[in-house]
Amino acid sequence: MSISLPVSMATTIHSLPYSLLKLKPPSLTPSLFRRTLFPNSTLNAAPKRTVSSTTFSLTLTNGTCKTRHVAAKSSEADTGNTSTSLTQTVFGVLHLAVSLGLILAVDKFLKQAFVAAAIKFPSALFGMFCIFSVLIILDSTVPAAATAFVSFFEPAFMFIQRWLPLFYVPSLVVLPLAVKDIPAASGAKIGLILVGGWLATLCVAGYTAIAVRKAVKTELVDAEPMGKPAPFSSLEVWTWTAVLLISFVSALFYPTALGTSARTCLPFLLAATVLGYMVGSGLPSNVKKVFHPIICCALSADLTAFAFGYFSKSGLEPVLGYYLTKASSNPGAGDILMGFLGSVILSFSFSMFKQRKLVKRHAAEIFTSVIISTVFSLYSTALVGRLVQLEPSLTVSILPRCITVALALSIVSLFDGANSSLTAAVVVLTGLVGANFVQATLDKLSFRDPIARGIATASRYIL
Repeated sequence: MSISLPVSMATTIHSLPYSLLKLKPPSLTPSLFRRTLFPNSTLNAAPKRTVSSTTFSLTLTNGTCKTRHVAAKSSEADTGNTSTSLTQTVFGVLHLAVSLGLILAVDKFLKQAFVAAAIKFPSALFGMFCIFSVLIILDSTVPAAATAFVSFFEPAFMFIQRWLPLFYVPSLVVLPLAVKDIPAASGAKIGLILVGGWLATLCVAGYTAIAVRKAVKTELVDAEPMGKPAPFSSLEVWTWTAVLLISFVSALFYPTALGTSARTCLPFLLAATVLGYMVGSGLPSNVKKVFHPIICCALSADLTAFAFGYFSKSGLEPVLGYYLTKASSNPGAGDILMGFLGSVILSFSFSMFKQRKLVKRHAAEIFTSVIISTVFSLYSTALVGRLVQLEPSLTVSILPRCITVALALSIVSLFDGANSSLTAAVVVLTGLVGANFVQATLDKLSFRDPIARGIATASRYIL
């Protein structure tokens, strides 16, 4: 069949450029052809899509890759956090070691310097006032330097505050040795002086504070909040428990494994003291008022010493002698703990600096109450001791009953024949009773009674 075109169309076709004549129409697939020419045909139904195994496997592979990529990123983040935490822990330990080591070194240097110069004044007390004075001067001239100074020694300060009661415990642990040679009649006289003198000293301090406050018309304000040490963790408890058990058994089979009996007994006696303090610190507050953590750790150490003396057939007294030898060449657990007493006094300078606003505001009440009550305590104790005919050595031993242990031991060392173990025990017991009384006064009276308010306020400063 032939097709004839009009002349005009033929002329037009032949008149097109040669390049356009070579163009080909677009190629249509059969499905596209049907949809174009027969739009209503049933053949144009969309075919069912099938997912091939190749496509599925590719999708699954891509998803897995993405998941693995996210997991890899998470793992890298966890590793980074772990490394950062480990670095901070190591830095914190080093910071504590350096700051605490400096305080211990300063305390040792001052002791040696005072001994070499034959100065009887307590070296740690001198160091405390020096540090406090430096901080006050820096705070007045370069406050940033004072803040940096306190921040640098903050780990050591918090360490001392966390373990502070332990440094007073050795005197209570060896109390059976301190009182074994004291007659019962003398013991009763000491108890009478302590109880009566304690009440009299608190009353003098309270009335003095009230009188001075009325004179200067100072309004009572709360103290600045102080940071609290971290609570004890289960890891610390189990670690000290392991030290106690392992060293206890080792000392039974090898009594001189570390050279001397005192050194061999040191680990488990120290661990028993620390564990007792940890357990006592975890008791409810109502129980602590009766069973103070200091009493708890002292009993723990005594029970451990009794058990070791029983199983080793050596008895209690020799083991307590190993606890506190008072010999630097052969130290016991108590010697290690009491070696921090000088550092405790030095750390008081930081406490005073942090509470400098309160001290400045109530300076008249604080210093007047402390001075008058301290002088009254010292002279009244000596007077009553002579009146009841207490032995002079025992009277001297209980003279500094209202002064902190470190200072009390320094004062007693000025006298010959004094029983330093008795002095420390008396001071600790007086402090425990006084602290509980003050806390009970603050909790129950809420400063409603002016006399009780004055006693509690002054007692916070002298105890």
